Amino acid sequence: MYFNSQGKAEVTYDAIVVGSGISGGWAAKELSQKGLKTLVLERGRRVRHGEYPTAGMDPWDYESGAGERVPQAEIDQHYAKQDRTGFAIKQSNKQWFVKDDEHPYTEVKRFDWIRGYHEGGRSLTWGRQSYRLSDLDFEANARDGIAVDWPIRYADLKPWYDYVETFAGVSGQAEGLAHLPDGNFLPPMEMNCVEKELKKGVAANFGGRLVTIGRTAHLTQPNPAIHGSRGKCQFRNRCVRGCPYGAYFSSNASTIPAAEASGNMTMRPHSVVHSIIFDKETGKAAGVRVIDGQTGEQHEFFARIVFLCASALGSTHILLNSQSEEHPDGLGNGSGQLGRNLMDHHFKVGANGVYDGFHDRYYKGRRPNGFYIPRFRNLGPDSNRKDFLRGYGYQGSASRDNWMRGVKEMEMTMGADFKDALVLPGAWRMGMTGFGECLPYEDNRVYLNQDVKDIHGLPTLTIDAEFKENEKAMRKDMAQSAAEMMEASGFKDVEMYDDVSFPGLGIHEMGTARMGRSAKTSVLNKWNQVWEAPNVFVTDGAAMTSAACQNPSLTYMALTARAADYAVKELNKMNL
Repeated sequence: MYFNSQGKAEVTYDAIVVGSGISGGWAAKELSQKGLKTLVLERGRRVRHGEYPTAGMDPWDYESGAGERVPQAEIDQHYAKQDRTGFAIKQSNKQWFVKDDEHPYTEVKRFDWIRGYHEGGRSLTWGRQSYRLSDLDFEANARDGIAVDWPIRYADLKPWYDYVETFAGVSGQAEGLAHLPDGNFLPPMEMNCVEKELKKGVAANFGGRLVTIGRTAHLTQPNPAIHGSRGKCQFRNRCVRGCPYGAYFSSNASTIPAAEASGNMTMRPHSVVHSIIFDKETGKAAGVRVIDGQTGEQHEFFARIVFLCASALGSTHILLNSQSEEHPDGLGNGSGQLGRNLMDHHFKVGANGVYDGFHDRYYKGRRPNGFYIPRFRNLGPDSNRKDFLRGYGYQGSASRDNWMRGVKEMEMTMGADFKDALVLPGAWRMGMTGFGECLPYEDNRVYLNQDVKDIHGLPTLTIDAEFKENEKAMRKDMAQSAAEMMEASGFKDVEMYDDVSFPGLGIHEMGTARMGRSAKTSVLNKWNQVWEAPNVFVTDGAAMTSAACQNPSLTYMALTARAADYAVKELNKMNL
């Protein structure tokens, strides 16, 4: 039985896209530009490009009198879990994070679920590191006999990586590595003098390893024919506030404006999609059910295809909550794998050190990027380990101490000499953090909690996930290898660290509705279609069959563009 307060024709579209973050923005753009009347349902408010209220503010511009600091009482009440990032909750960016008391979840084991409910989602706050997966990653599960095999290989995704990189604008340096494929790069950002010393030291002492500049979705050389009115990166490193220049890729600055320009997109904010309408007569989805986030009214919208792009756990929540006589455990859960195989990258482990030299050298601006050391473990006989599977990469940067070092020194030193010293740059320091792959464990899972409701009265998620022995063994090597590379490159006072990483904090949630080759063991097929409802596509992190160790957002973009192209072709053939 369908419920809607309008005539069905008035709420029927060719396509519905749930979510407007990185994946949802791409789905909106591709479907709209290919001629489909597309409804984008965003659970939060509209945020048009340029409507970033703190993008130009300085610490002294805030009325609180405490700069960017948020009162601890406010954090305790609203943002306790969001604040676990260590950088999140400030006056300058708190508008991009949910309030935990309005959107709760339950942790069996600690899970740091960092979210933003607004147009653009986490595309406004993501780290922008953009790397391709290779066949080393797509073949990993089959090679190791773990979980299920990916139903695609690099050749399936390569043209779509090319496509999305060109539109998004990714700067980087080609390196010719088979396990980290090169892309269509804009001119790379420059490493500073100390980072170049690390590059030389690693090349000289560790055969097969390299240090390169990060591959990041920032326009270093905009092409108006491709990038429209987006501007060049200004090296302000205030990206987490939203970029008024549109220099970094976000849905707000890029894909959503492109979708709007097609004339085929309708954006509906404050639309909380909670379930799929399944038509047992056709064996397909008929549309989605929505609660209006402002009025509480219930609505239904109908379409020929539905793209779930609500984030890994968001899309899985909708599928789990889409219960019917035909699918009592949720739509797509015939395999029992819906909600399982939750992954994230583990990090917060590596090394720090000091470089005694280049005292006459500095750098210009605040580069919103760092260096990257691609994976070098378990690539073949010479690099294989017996203590852990898969591998990790490093991200890091070098910089000079600034006047803030004086905060620690004030108790010991005062006067004119102290003031003069703070005008000069301090020592060169480098930090290097590893990002490691987490295996897809079936018992790392999420499931519905009917006892705890959110602000809309909907059931919430219980999350039960942890890093296991393989990840713990990997972390020891991540710290040791970082220290070895820094010491061999001439750094002093090198210290290893492991600050402990809990799932979620990498903000790379993956799995829970994995792709596979059989409906018996997976939720999605090779085109990201739900086996049990082929006109429903899931193209965000939920679809990932394994995690690799690279930042995954570029892969979400490519999967989405590929699935949208396939969906439109199938619609035109009357197959959906």
